[in-house]
Amino acid sequence: MIGFWIFMLIMELMIPIIMIGFGMYFSKNAPQKINYAFGYRTTRSMKSQETWQFAHKCVGKLWKIIGFIMTPIIVIVMLFSYGKGIDYVGNFVLVIMGIQVIVLIASIFPVEAALKRNFDESGKPLKQNFSNLK
Repeated sequence: MIGFWIFMLIMELMIPIIMIGFGMYFSKNAPQKINYAFGYRTTRSMKSQETWQFAHKCVGKLWKIIGFIMTPIIVIVMLFSYGKGIDYVGNFVLVIMGIQVIVLIASIFPVEAALKRNFDESGKPLKQNFSNLK
């Protein structure tokens, strides 16, 4: 029983750990070329090389913060399911993972808002100073 709980805890921590990893990567190294296979791919982020770089720095910083906040919260919340039955733990984990996915998807909104504040509709910078993301 404890083995199942530990396995589920590890599975729960996958999303925040992946967010931290990609957050660190994207905040320093956006994919060099705009592509449809890898990276933060939205219509607005793919308008120009500047929007592509900006979006990756922005989402990278955001994912690092969210991942580091979610990790201890998940461990603490998972303690509430410790010692319960397999069905209870499984359903508990399912709910938490659903919340994590919602948080991951919701991270799109602040990045898109930042792109909208800093670039026009064709992807040209409204301001040349992006020093706040360095």
